Amino acid sequence: MMESMLLEDLHQNPHRLSACGKIILFNCKRASATNDNERSELLFCSFSFKREQNAFLKAADGAAVISKKKSRHADVVKCKCAVDVQKRFTAPYVLVTKKSEKAESFQYSLLSLSSSNRLEPCIGFKLPYEMKENVSILQGPTVLWSHAGSVFYTSLQAGEVRQIPFQLSHCVFGELPLPKGQVFVLGLQNLSEKCSDNQSTSQTLGYFVESGHMFDGSMFLPHPYICITRCILVLSADEVESVLKSAVVAATSARQLVYFENGIVKDTCQVPFEQPEDIQMVNTGRNGVIFVISFQQGHVCAIWKETFQIASQWSGVSSVHVDDFLGCGTDQMLLVFKDQGEPGQPLEKFIITDLCGISYSRGQDSGAVNASPPPPENYLLTLRALESRLQSGLTVLQELQREVRVKERVLQQSVRALTDVVSERETILTQHEQEGLIALWDCDDESKDDALDDKLQDMAAVSSKPQVDKLWHRIAEDRMVVGVILTTDGSVPVASVSLSILTETGQSSTPAVIQTQSQVFWLPALSPSSSSSSSSVSSASMFPEPAAKRSKQHNAGRPNDLNTCRLAVTAVTRLTPLLNSGCVKCRVMLHYVQRRDAFALVSNPTPAVLHCGQVTLDIHSDFQTQLLKNPKLKTDEVKEDLLSLLTVLDRWVFHIDTPDHSLGDIDGWIQKRVGCKRIEVSPQYLLLNSSGPSALMLLHWHQITPFQGELSVHSSQLPMLQFLDSLLAYLPASSSVQSVKGR
Repeated sequence: MMESMLLEDLHQNPHRLSACGKIILFNCKRASATNDNERSELLFCSFSFKREQNAFLKAADGAAVISKKKSRHADVVKCKCAVDVQKRFTAPYVLVTKKSEKAESFQYSLLSLSSSNRLEPCIGFKLPYEMKENVSILQGPTVLWSHAGSVFYTSLQAGEVRQIPFQLSHCVFGELPLPKGQVFVLGLQNLSEKCSDNQSTSQTLGYFVESGHMFDGSMFLPHPYICITRCILVLSADEVESVLKSAVVAATSARQLVYFENGIVKDTCQVPFEQPEDIQMVNTGRNGVIFVISFQQGHVCAIWKETFQIASQWSGVSSVHVDDFLGCGTDQMLLVFKDQGEPGQPLEKFIITDLCGISYSRGQDSGAVNASPPPPENYLLTLRALESRLQSGLTVLQELQREVRVKERVLQQSVRALTDVVSERETILTQHEQEGLIALWDCDDESKDDALDDKLQDMAAVSSKPQVDKLWHRIAEDRMVVGVILTTDGSVPVASVSLSILTETGQSSTPAVIQTQSQVFWLPALSPSSSSSSSSVSSASMFPEPAAKRSKQHNAGRPNDLNTCRLAVTAVTRLTPLLNSGCVKCRVMLHYVQRRDAFALVSNPTPAVLHCGQVTLDIHSDFQTQLLKNPKLKTDEVKEDLLSLLTVLDRWVFHIDTPDHSLGDIDGWIQKRVGCKRIEVSPQYLLLNSSGPSALMLLHWHQITPFQGELSVHSSQLPMLQFLDSLLAYLPASSSVQSVKGR
């Protein structure tokens, strides 16, 4: 009974907003209290869409007392989702007014709806007049409104009601996208009171609310468009060489949607309705972006961003909302229509669509008026993606079929050989048929000799020393990195490999051992068709050692044997003990453990030391080098720079999970950051270079599922925290970031 009464109260003139894939309804009502007085309550109820029932079902509800005085009347002014800049997430906000019966004073309260479905007070202020003009709730949260030709605002940071210190005519409110996150006002400032209609006596002025800075508003909108603009949406705003670069769409009273770049008109679209109120953006994923414009009198129009053509239009709409109502990782539009029918059923007539194949409707025809298909470019992109996946699947299928044929041929040859042995016939195989086969037993003295030779070769390979291919060193701020490229076999456990540095300054005959910290990295084995400059790098701590395979036709002593592997061993040390003279010579020693028998159940490790070579440290020349100066090159020097940075920089691994939304293109977002470059010798790594070695950052993104991923960050602590702060602003509000490991 109480539930039906609550829904009936919300049905009467409700205020709606969408948050986290749900639709939330707000309304105020008067309720009888126990002391025979009347109190005003703010009611809310959230609904989530269920595909099986094709309906919105109640998820949560609640109420909060706004006023306990009978003489006070409460009402909802506006509700909207906005970004809390302190907590860095989006929350639903509702602005409520309490006015006296004589309308002498108006008390306003901004409340937020928490994730635990509790209404919490956020901002409170009192005005001698009622808000009626241009009321907006923007990020901060910040409340802006116009009154008597002036613009007022209040926010958590301001703590009070403030007035913009100059008069603006035809003002429009907006906000910059994150991470800048600033609320601004655009308008015309009159320079001459005698001729206010003359364009030459007024200028386009912009004002950032929180900072109080003024700017040239023509960088967003040209002067002639200020007077006719009703609402704007800032797509991007960046400062490049002290010049503001922006992309803006604006809906005008001239029945146009206009696209501006840096204050210059780039495209226009004639819309079929007048008096626009709001612009929202729908990101449909691969199918592109749609602008949704809401008009007075219940009209809605959708326009493709790519072609700037009308996609669809509707009438009789009570409200339109953009969110991921289906939980599929992309946005959809929810159009709630007027005349909802039975009281207590506030969402009986609606349409959920993205105009790209998703369409759910209830009590309303889902066919839109003059609907146009998505742009042809979107179909082409989808077709290319499907062709790529089909080609990849076909390649995998062909490889599997090839393996099946090889296995069938080997089985047939083995059966024929066994049959010949039982029948005491000699088996004759061609050279092609003998490839890849290993004898099950030896039948004559020659085969025994071959087996003995193989055993001696294996023992020789096991007892062989690692081969030093190259030795290098790098200087990174106050540390030196020494690295060695090795070719070794399975007899050397990776966990046992390390480097030590011995100095010879020429002033003492006894070398000094310098304290170092070693790391081991896997390098792919060289092939005749590939060079070392094109190889990638992977950390031994991240990838397990591949299992070695033995084959009769391979010699374990050859560099390209399947038993051999290539390692990069690095050691880092402080420069302070080395700077005793202008030129220091250092010996580099490799420490490892050698197994005597690689195939014994219990191995007997033997410690061994190998002299790798000598490096010369010159303080007059080595400190001038810059690591990864040109990451686009595929050279050994770039690979050594990368290994040196992986050794010097601290490493953190974060697990990112978004249960309600897909992660999106994290790798693409990282690449769009200023100074980001992909390292060609190891494409899985991205380099962020600000200024100085301490500001270098290496990033490795691994997408596990559409909702989960793992991010490896190699940098010092402060740049890592700054990067995480900007990443959290990009991720959905429901995302969780957990630190897996760090050093």
